[in-house]
Amino acid sequence: MPQRHPRTGRRAGRPPARTPLVVRGAEAWSADPPAGPGDGPRVGVLVLHGFTGSPASVLPWAHALADAGLAVAVPRLPGHGTDVRDLDRTTWRDWYSLARADLQQLRDRCDVTLVAGLSMGGALALRLAVHERDLVDGVAVVNPAVLLGDPRLVALPVLRLLRRTVPGVADDIAMPGRTELGYDAVPLRALTSFLGLMAEVRRDLPLVTQPTLVASSPQDHLIPPESSRVVRAGLGSADVRDVRLERSYHVATLDHDFPLVVEETLRLVHDVVDGRTATTPVAGVPA
Repeated sequence: MPQRHPRTGRRAGRPPARTPLVVRGAEAWSADPPAGPGDGPRVGVLVLHGFTGSPASVLPWAHALADAGLAVAVPRLPGHGTDVRDLDRTTWRDWYSLARADLQQLRDRCDVTLVAGLSMGGALALRLAVHERDLVDGVAVVNPAVLLGDPRLVALPVLRLLRRTVPGVADDIAMPGRTELGYDAVPLRALTSFLGLMAEVRRDLPLVTQPTLVASSPQDHLIPPESSRVVRAGLGSADVRDVRLERSYHVATLDHDFPLVVEETLRLVHDVVDGRTATTPVAGVPA
């Protein structure tokens, strides 16, 4: 048997995998505000981007939360923000593994942690709420992807044999001049894996019991409105918040309703913290 590296699993003597070149603006981002003078709990939010997108799609959301005094982490999920060929080499388990690791690191320095996500990031956030429930106190999802609703997907097993990619789906944004720095192609192998993630999340929705915000755009051209309805109806939480983003398309975190997304996320954070520590306010989070 050939010897393998104990950490990477690569065969001895093989050249190391190339380091992907990250697109400028698509880098991971984090913020740890300085500790304040009060004794309130330290609150963190993990913010996750969508399939074929990049951290750029959720950075304004993350910046607004950091400006409110929260610790924030925005990972660049494996295969994203570089070259579409890198995404073709990944599966949803790679994306989830990094999200889980970043959540653990955030929890190590925070007393209360929430997970938030756009599209596929929302699906990952919901899965974290189930499988890492001890680390997740609340969930905020924007146009969560648990259904695609495209009848052409039935042909995906055959299509994968004929081609590796199809045209991309980035930048479904009503506001002109905005970009999420996404790919212009979708690798079908990664898409197949994404479908598997969605199926698992749909099955496990009743196990999500944390307070959950579900914000959805009626004019979403990528994820059907039925996806958000399935999430709202399937959640096991007694606190489900339904917010409609009437002026935005799929990437609502870069669109006209962005202020509403921030407002409702901070409201959720405040209520989660209030439920954990009824007499202790959190600096920067509006009551």
